Amino acid sequence: MPKKWSQEVTEHSHALDLEEGVFTWEDPHEIALSLKRSAMRSRNRKAEPFRSALSMLNFYINRAGKNLPKQRKDVLQAAKEELYAVFGHKAGS
Repeated sequence: MPKKWSQEVTEHSHALDLEEGVFTWEDPHEIALSLKRSAMRSRNRKAEPFRSALSMLNFYINRAGKNLPKQRKDVLQAAKEELYAVFGHKAGS
């Protein structure tokens, strides 16, 4: 079965080298820290580290769409809030 393009991007993005399974983790803070580490290390990103990390998280949430269980979406939304915190940004800024 061929992979969807979004799965391919998530698994093989050159923008960020993500830790394996990061979007399946249960701890929003650990997800945020992992995304931050990946964004800070990346030399291929097109935006600042915070924007790159947030974009990857939003991309995953949006591409999963209706197939994302509520509990998983809640964890990832909390990870988004944690991402703002670990980068020292105010949510929504």
